[in-house]
Amino acid sequence: MLRPQARVSSLCWGHAFSIHHRDLMSRLPVVAVLGRPNVGKSTLVNRVLGRREAVVQERPGVTRDRREFRADWAGRDFILIDTGGWELASGEELTTGITAQAEAALVGADAVLFVVDGTVGLSEEDAAVANMLRDTTATVILVANKVDDAAKELLVSSLWKTGVGEPIPVSALHGRGIGDLLDRLVAALPETEPIDEDRLPTLAIIGRPNVGKSTLLNRLLGEERVLVSPTPGTTRDPIDVEVRLGDERFRVVDTAGIRRNPKVKDSADFYSIVRARQALDEADVALLLIDATEGVTQQDQRIAEEAAESGAGLILLLNKWDLPDLEQREATTFGVGDRLGFVGWAPVLRISALTGARMQRLPAALQVVLENRARRIPTGPLNRMIRGWQASHPPPVRKGRRPKILYAVQAGINPPTIIVFVSGGEIGDDYLRYLENRLRAEMDFDGTPIHLMTRAKEKRAGRG
Repeated sequence: MLRPQARVSSLCWGHAFSIHHRDLMSRLPVVAVLGRPNVGKSTLVNRVLGRREAVVQERPGVTRDRREFRADWAGRDFILIDTGGWELASGEELTTGITAQAEAALVGADAVLFVVDGTVGLSEEDAAVANMLRDTTATVILVANKVDDAAKELLVSSLWKTGVGEPIPVSALHGRGIGDLLDRLVAALPETEPIDEDRLPTLAIIGRPNVGKSTLLNRLLGEERVLVSPTPGTTRDPIDVEVRLGDERFRVVDTAGIRRNPKVKDSADFYSIVRARQALDEADVALLLIDATEGVTQQDQRIAEEAAESGAGLILLLNKWDLPDLEQREATTFGVGDRLGFVGWAPVLRISALTGARMQRLPAALQVVLENRARRIPTGPLNRMIRGWQASHPPPVRKGRRPKILYAVQAGINPPTIIVFVSGGEIGDDYLRYLENRLRAEMDFDGTPIHLMTRAKEKRAGRG
């Protein structure tokens, strides 16, 4: 089989990576959750979903990007978009970006849940959001949150002056009034066609903070879908979208930067990293971004280890390749072979997510990795190969006994999983690595881990 470099698509960059996100999602109604910071938008999203997906913390600005979830109520499916807090322009770059993301979420929305704090009345930011919503064609539902009991409902009447309709009192934290709110929401949603339930291959963009993960996602999408900032940790929630790469559709997840746990002191960062690792466990292929201007770090090593252990396919992307001088490029290339030799089976692409340079090689590399993750070796050829390797290089003696491989079977794919049945003792990890290396030399498993497991052959019970 040809290597990824030999299977580059003939399509140019602009055609190979085209954005079809709105087309793919348009068959479900879209509901945007908007409001100023710290009014409980993410808490409301979690309540509707019935699980803790959005990061929640008693501090403004925790949600920074748009996040999209599939939700349902009373048999109606819809897309729920959680947004960052809408604020009046303050001149601060990140705050301005969050506001722009919230405004962008309105594009194509069928309905808006406008969330305010029902216990404090209308603020200046609330009034500004309400003014913006008067021009939208979407159905606007005013949600008066944090109304935990009947006594606080008296405060809600003042919210009529927003001019966007009747305020609905709820408590997202305790679930009070959520059913009535959702009944009203789904009644206002347009009728839609059934959505295609085919599962798309999932790509997880992983790496340590500030290596260009969000820039890569924006490059794939062709729009400023997520914030790009020099401040490490800008992305906290996994950003989940669908894109078309060449002729194939993919689900792409941009994750928070995975840091070493001892350095994670902020609880929002902690939960973000947990979700990044969950996204990695669910991914078919992980795209590990490495900053070519800094070279391979110990943290890059740890993330590569997690990716390999998760069973996902792996492609190493040396990002910012247009910036380093020749000496730094050589040092980075050496670091890949030296520090990441344990994933030497992963294709290496040298790219610039910012400019799009060399990105046209990615579709072919993905195709190779996905094919190899699904590769099966028939039992007959597999055992003939292993018998030959065992004859030329037997397992080492352990505790005075030499173990023997009786036979092997491939038990699964995605990733390829092989069970080796052994008698006469245990086979160590060193011999399993030997078998893996021989398998890789004989078969094309570029881009995918191989899981090799041993089972002791049980002795038959004697006649009684």
